[in-house]
This record gives sequence, C-alpha cells and structure tokens, in this order.
Amino acid sequence: MTNTKLVLIVEDEPDLASLLAQYVSNAGYTAHIISNGLEVEPWLEQNQAHLIVLDLMLPGKGGLDICKSIRKSKQTPIIMTTAKVEEIDRLLGLELGADDYICKPYSPREVVARIKTVLRRIEQTGDTVAQADTGVDIMIDQDRLRIIIRGVVLELTQIELNLFKLLYDEPGRIFSRQHILDNIYHDYRIVSDRTVDSHIKKLRKKLHDTHPSSDLIKSIYGVGYKFEPDFSEQ
Repeated sequence: MTNTKLVLIVEDEPDLASLLAQYVSNAGYTAHIISNGLEVEPWLEQNQAHLIVLDLMLPGKGGLDICKSIRKSKQTPIIMTTAKVEEIDRLLGLELGADDYICKPYSPREVVARIKTVLRRIEQTGDTVAQADTGVDIMIDQDRLRIIIRGVVLELTQIELNLFKLLYDEPGRIFSRQHILDNIYHDYRIVSDRTVDSHIKKLRKKLHDTHPSSDLIKSIYGVGYKFEPDFSEQ
C-alpha cells in the first residue's frame, strides 16, 4: 500500500534533488522539489508537507531563516542538510527547531532512513493525549505538538515536546544532560550539553510566558533537570 505522506525536498543541486526524490518515491512517499528558498513558505501556505528535507545553503533565502520562519506557525518535521560542518551551524540548526541534521555528502538511503525514523517517532506519539497524575492540570497533546496547562494551549517544537514529556512522566526525578541526550536526540553526537540547556531555556520561557507563577522545570546545579509541579495559587 502506497504511503501518501508528502516529503518536501528543498535543494538547489538539481541532480542531488532528483536522486533524493527518486529514493523518497521508491520508499512509498510523495516527493516535491523546491530549489529556491524564497518559494518555500508561499508553497507551504497552499500545500501540506508531512516532512521537509531542508538544505542550509539556498539561493533567495537560507535554510536557517526558512526553518525559523516555519517554526513560527508550523511544527512540520524538518531534517536539515548541509555541506558546512562547523559546530555552530549544527547547534543553531537544531536549536531553531530542526528535528534532525545530516551532513553532505550523504547517501540518499541514509536520508530516507532518517525520514522514516522521524515520521515513525511522530506516528508513535501521535493521536494521543496524555495526562499524568502530578496534581497539576496538564495534558500533553502529542498529535498536535502542544501541551495544555490549566486550559491554556502551549505550542511546542517536537524536541521541546519530547523533552517536556521525558521530565513530566517522572516528576521529581533528576535527569542528567547525558540521559537527555541519549533519549531525546536522534544522533546526540551532533549536539552537546549546550544544546540541551538551550532547549530547556526556551521551554521554560514558553512555560513562564503563559504561566508566570509556575516553575515546573527546575535546574539542579551540576546534575541536570527535573519536573516538579509547584503552581502558586493566585
């Protein structure tokens, strides 16, 4: 049975884009190619992609800027690709909300494997709303990449949601950065403790912006982080 999920390939090297699209199609997905960065967001306004393979270096508008713009309104999974190997680009790409990262030159088979992994992870966590017994009115809507705290909806990236759920499922347990790296990131070799800290910081800011009285995620100096509900009563 053919998989109808659509994979958007944003790549300005025609031969590479065509080859990758062929592998994506052979895997049972529908592939669409865009070669200019300026065309991505207008296309997404009219079409739905289930996953985006996004090159870093593009004519018109770069991949990092595109990723940042997409994340303002959509949580579509993004796999970033690039020939640049500097650590800052890797970190920045993931911190802007990319779900995975792969360096060129790559094997199209490897990219397809990453695509399957990301989509499978989302499918496994999809169509469910989880609510743990923490004494705080919190629901995790994994299908829509959001949490609902006391009736207020908070949109998250896939990594932020995975991070929150990891801590939330075991309130009071202290998770080391290494444990978080091992359980949240697909390939933690391309991220570092700084990346974990950055995602925690962004997640805590989102929580604080919607619920200033809350301090749900606590830092344990020199150890890691834990979820501990302590909503102040208004």
